[in-house]
Amino acid sequence: MSSEPTVGPLVDAAQIPPWLRGLTGNVDAVAQSVLNRGGDRARWATMFNRNRRAAAVLVLFAGSWDADPQRPGGLPSDAEVLLTERAPTLRQHSGQVAFPGGGADPGDDYPVGTALREATEETGLDAAGVHVVANLPSFPVPVSSFDVTPVLGYWREPSEVRVVDEGETARVARVNVREMLAPENRFQVRRSVLGGRVYQGPAFFVDGLLVWGFTGGLIAAISEVAGWDVPWDTDDVRPLDETIERAGSRQQSGFSAVHPPGPAVSDPAVSDPAVPDSLPSDSSADAGGGR
Repeated sequence: MSSEPTVGPLVDAAQIPPWLRGLTGNVDAVAQSVLNRGGDRARWATMFNRNRRAAAVLVLFAGSWDADPQRPGGLPSDAEVLLTERAPTLRQHSGQVAFPGGGADPGDDYPVGTALREATEETGLDAAGVHVVANLPSFPVPVSSFDVTPVLGYWREPSEVRVVDEGETARVARVNVREMLAPENRFQVRRSVLGGRVYQGPAFFVDGLLVWGFTGGLIAAISEVAGWDVPWDTDDVRPLDETIERAGSRQQSGFSAVHPPGPAVSDPAVSDPAVPDSLPSDSSADAGGGR
């Protein structure tokens, strides 16, 4: 397994859908977008990466090959992204929405092989129909002790997907990207404890799924870099735990394990950590069996 995966496009631009080329041609801007949002804490996290375990997630987009000239970044109306909802019974990140993925296993062709294997195990997809186009820069997730490489794929031949193991996954969804990015479905969530700055970051509520944390932050950065963004109310900031409850979500924020409970505090200056605790952890690291 290579410890230093290639970052950037893995194929010629002609083999990448036009509406993804703005992203694959500037993958470093994704990391910069996340770091800018996370401020100094995010930059510190990227510096302290000793004893981290390699992991990969599959960021898989489906949709028409041709760009829509009437939409920002050419995003077609049928563009979709593959997401999973973790089982509510897991010990870590229960009920949270994530990209399929997990820790690297011996013998994996990391990170691409890891991402495809994990996605197949979690969703039952046929990896033969996935055209891997790029690796994004890796992101450390301190609480989970992972260093995560997002693998970007185009689903040229979409296959049926489903929940393979109900003990790990509650739902597998193909989410329309335009709907996710619609202004009415975008906001930010905040978690403050005893006046301290804990977390603030992008969130989406679409198709019954509340998407935030690592997944929400990465989707927001990808959209920004790809040029898909449409104007939305960035001042719409909602308390995380209250938002989870109102969404009828079964997920847990994950902060209770590392922060004592306390009243939410309004703090407009809170920034989004680049690496919030919301990456799915794999079964060998988590006895709960989550990815």
